[in-house]
Amino acid sequence: MTKSNLDKAYQHCQHIATSHYENFPVASRLLPTTLRRPFTVVYAFARTADDIADEGDMDKATRLESLSHYADQLDAIARHQNPSQDPIFIALEDVIHTFNVPIILFHDLLSAFKQDVAFTPFISHADILHYCQRSANPVGRILLHLVGQTASLTLLQSDSICSALQLINFYQDIEQDLVENNRIYLDQEMLDNAGITDFAITPDNSEQLARPLREKYDLTAQLIEQGLPLGQTLSGRFAWQIRFTILAALLMLFILSMQDDKRLFSRPRFKKWQLLKPASAALSYSSYDSYARYLIFRIKLINQQKR
Repeated sequence: MTKSNLDKAYQHCQHIATSHYENFPVASRLLPTTLRRPFTVVYAFARTADDIADEGDMDKATRLESLSHYADQLDAIARHQNPSQDPIFIALEDVIHTFNVPIILFHDLLSAFKQDVAFTPFISHADILHYCQRSANPVGRILLHLVGQTASLTLLQSDSICSALQLINFYQDIEQDLVENNRIYLDQEMLDNAGITDFAITPDNSEQLARPLREKYDLTAQLIEQGLPLGQTLSGRFAWQIRFTILAALLMLFILSMQDDKRLFSRPRFKKWQLLKPASAALSYSSYDSYARYLIFRIKLINQQKR
């Protein structure tokens, strides 16, 4: 592989990263220069695989076949025999071998995307958490490998944060996921206990789900609390980015908790001014920890009062 071809592959991934919007700022100028390129490669892999699972008009079999092709290319990289001309996999091979990133993390992501294609309802909350272990946690672990922070405790803290981020995203988009993708990321046990059958979720029965959903908000806050020390473990601009992401997630969970029981499916989104406080609090660990624990306290108090 020539340097010119490798540079072009990285540029391709950079274009994908900067042309999409995600809550996690993979291409942020605030990230260290040495990490921007590998971050965008990881993003490009995940973004395009997710698009295979969700976007366009491909049938289920074609989607699964395309994701299996992604898995085959990962296996070729693992064998140091990658013949791919796809710029994403050319750059990904360089990232994986340069930073010694475990291939299994990328396979886990593909497993979650395949589950989305062949979606079946989740029976229990444990099933949803198992999905998060493959859809969200690998991203955090990959990023930690890129920055050389791979201690067992650090990885577990990252898992807690990433699972919580995924859950919050689910709770923001309950109605949208059902209408647009015919999926719902709430467990059947929860729906049965709320007296809602066949995933018949509408704005009219939001109140029926209020109590169990608020219990899920509390469990999500606990997950973030378990992962809070991650913001202290890391350093530099990357640490600010992670602290900001964690605080923004808590703020969204607070906004969800503040909603009226009749409007739990209203899909809240941030206004720019709302992110000023998380951004400033993320500048130091002490202010980050103080603001995070304040939000966690308020989230638990609000949901206790509303249940």
